Amino acid sequence: MIRVALIDDQAMVRVGLRMILESEDDIEVVAEATSGLDAVRIVAHHSPDVVLMDVRMPGMDGLAATREVLAAHPTARVVILTTFDDDEYVYEALRAGASGFLLKSVEGDALVAAVRVVAGGEALLAPEVTRRVIEQFARSAPADPEPHEPSSEAVGDLSDREVEVLQLMARGMSNQEIAAQLFVSSTTVKTHVSHILTKLGVRDRVQAVVEAYDSGIVVPRP
Repeated sequence: MIRVALIDDQAMVRVGLRMILESEDDIEVVAEATSGLDAVRIVAHHSPDVVLMDVRMPGMDGLAATREVLAAHPTARVVILTTFDDDEYVYEALRAGASGFLLKSVEGDALVAAVRVVAGGEALLAPEVTRRVIEQFARSAPADPEPHEPSSEAVGDLSDREVEVLQLMARGMSNQEIAAQLFVSSTTVKTHVSHILTKLGVRDRVQAVVEAYDSGIVVPRP
C-alpha cells in the first residue's frame, strides 16, 4: 500500500486529490495538512511514502517545508503541486530534493501513475515541463542558502558515455528514448543511469539533472 500525505491550503484541492487517489486499491491517503509547518509535523507522525506538496501556503511555504521534511526524512518522496506561474519555486524545490512536480490541473490517471512512479523510487521528469523549468532557472537561479556542489572527483569520474546519457536525461528522455538515440539496449541505459546516480551522489533522475546544470556538466541551451 502506498501511503500519501496531501499538503495544500485549499480544501477543494485536497478533496479532489483524495477522491482520485483513494479510488485505487493500492493507494491510501494517511494525512492532510494546510501549511508547511503542519506538513513537517504530519510527515514525522505518519511517515508517508509520497508527499504531495503545494508551493504557496500561509506561514511556512512548500519550499521551506520540502527542505525540512527531506532533511528529517530523507527517504520520503516529495512531489510539488504547482501552476505554470510557480516556476521559480519549482526549480528551488527540485534543488532542495523534491522528486518532481505535477500541475494542479493534472488528469486523474496521470496523478495516480505519478504517485506510483515516485513511490517506486523513480522521479517525475516530464520533458514538456521539468526541462523548461530547469533550463530557465539554471541560467539565473537564486543562490541556494546551502548549495550542494558535486566534487570534482565525482564529475570527472563520469565516462564520456555517462555524460552523453546525462545530457539526454536533461532533455527529458526516458531510458527507452535514450536507448533508441544511442543504439543500445534499455538495460544498458539503465546501468549507465545507475552509475551516474552513484557517482554524483544523488538518488534519482531529477536530482541528477539539477546537479548536472548546477555543476556545469550540462549547459542550458540558448
